[in-house]
Amino acid sequence: MIFSKASGVNDSIFGKSQEPIRMMLESQEEAFEKMSIIPHVFYKDETKDFAAKYTIETSLGDFEPVGENGKYPESNFQEGYSKVIEPDTWKLQFSVTQEMVEDAKLGKVKSRATQFMRSYNRTRELFAASILNNGNSTTMKIGDKSFDISCADGKALFATDHPSITGGTGAQSNLYNAAFSYDNLSYAEEKMHYFKDDDGHILTVSPDTIILPDKAGIKKLVLEAVGSDGNPTSANRAANIHYGRWNIVFSPYLEAFSGTNGDCWILLDSSFNEAYEALIWLDRIPLTTRSTINDDNDANVFKGRARYGAAPNNWRTMLCSAPGLSGASSFT
Repeated sequence: MIFSKASGVNDSIFGKSQEPIRMMLESQEEAFEKMSIIPHVFYKDETKDFAAKYTIETSLGDFEPVGENGKYPESNFQEGYSKVIEPDTWKLQFSVTQEMVEDAKLGKVKSRATQFMRSYNRTRELFAASILNNGNSTTMKIGDKSFDISCADGKALFATDHPSITGGTGAQSNLYNAAFSYDNLSYAEEKMHYFKDDDGHILTVSPDTIILPDKAGIKKLVLEAVGSDGNPTSANRAANIHYGRWNIVFSPYLEAFSGTNGDCWILLDSSFNEAYEALIWLDRIPLTTRSTINDDNDANVFKGRARYGAAPNNWRTMLCSAPGLSGASSFT
């Protein structure tokens, strides 16, 4: 966070309050960062430009047997679908009155600073979660603004008909209709192992993270499925192939898709996400807070401004299962 003071504020009644308020703001930012899902779900990037373009390259062809003294076969990359992300500007402000400082109402000052930072961090989390909550759509709305959340291929993040730019493979799906269970987790993982690139090569995507709404029912099912070395579906507690292999991310902001009859669950390959810049969170300007004096009422106004954006690029990093969702296929 960048913090700047109003010119001459040290000579005013607000001078001694500036550093404590700054510490309150920074403390709240640090506390919320520890609970944020963004570092666990998104590939975080920064830019100094107006917008950033991300592209998908097709894979290089296979090595070929050429015999003794054989020529090197020619194989080239091809640029695949691309995605442009333009960071948006987000703003908010709060005020500290002269009376608060004169009467040493530090509790009120702290409360306003805390609420300000909670609003900032909550907005970021809601924006991130909304991309997943609307993952079967190409757009979403926050307030009056519409956001493009389509993948580079023009499809929704979670879709049953992701195309190939080269025609090297048929349509692929990362959206299924099934409730969470031990068996369905195994089937979903297998589906991701066989995701292909645009030329039809198997990518061996290996999911390592389960993303869930913060609801007791599905949390219980997931922890029972992966939390012990015994298979929860086996009477003799045979070996659990999922034990110790999964990171689990909860968020109270995650919701079920419209038209579903249960909680959605998502698998993520975090290594693929980073290597292929798949689900992107793009920071342009960090939270910049400046202090000004309002000439109309002499209050000390703190204005916060940030620029960031997010969108999916390569769908292959994730798979979502939404029980009861019309049009989605089952695992078996």
